[in-house]
Formats: sequence, structure tokens, C-alpha cells
Amino acid sequence: MLDTQTPYFSIPATGGQTFNLAEYAGKAIVIYFYPKDSTPGCTTESQQFRDLHEQFAAVNAIILGISRDSLKSHENFKAKQSLPFELGSDTDEAVCNLFAVMKMKNMYGKQVRGIERSTFVIDRTGVLRREWRGVKVPGHAQEVLDFVKTL
Repeated sequence: MLDTQTPYFSIPATGGQTFNLAEYAGKAIVIYFYPKDSTPGCTTESQQFRDLHEQFAAVNAIILGISRDSLKSHENFKAKQSLPFELGSDTDEAVCNLFAVMKMKNMYGKQVRGIERSTFVIDRTGVLRREWRGVKVPGHAQEVLDFVKTL
């Protein structure tokens, strides 16, 4: 999928919005997929993107977090963590499937199907330039920012 035009999608998002990829032409877009609102790793990852938000904005980049949680859950998570960017609710997994982030994972010795923590950077012309899969949270948001600065 790298270096190819990203298929346009829209997804219900926080703030009563619909995130429509086509509306962000001319901006770099960082999409991070995470398993679940208000869990330790997802909270830390979201906080790191929050803390670097102004630096992303300074290079004309926007951030969108996506999980399968409901909009209500997203609104609570966004408010509690003071996230300055929107969260997309992919309850039907359409966007997750578009980016192939649904995986079988081991949780407490059981196989469960869930989102593999992944991040994608789409350039200003809509081309997917970089993807990270199986993300380890520490330092990840800074690594993404450093890459976005090279676009």
C-alpha cells in the first residue's frame, strides 16, 4: 500500500463531525489506530500525540486517532485527556479493514481479534508515505513527527 494513493474514506468523529479524507488535501495526515480508549498504552500514545500537536500543526499536519470504540466513549476519552484532535469511531471496522489493522492477538492466553497498534502518514497529495505496524508506544509520536517534517 506504500507510495500509493490512499482510498478516500469518511468516518464518524468526535465533535459531531465526519472526518472525510478528501477534505484534507494539502495537509499531511497522521492516522493512528489504537485498540481501546482509556487503556494504559492507548492513553499514553494519545497523550504523546497531544503533547506534540502544536509541532504537527506547525508543519501543516493533522492527527486522527481511530479505534472501534463508540463516539460516546471517544468523547469521554478526548475530554479526559484534553486531546486537541478528533477521534474516529470505526465500529463496523470499515476503515480498519481498509488499512488492514485487524489482527488475532493473545490476551491473557486467549486469542482475540483486535486492532494492531499502527500509524500511517499520508502526504499532502493523498499518497501513503509511511506505515508503522505493531507500534511500541515510547517515543513513537516523536518518530512520526520527525518523519512528517521530511515531507
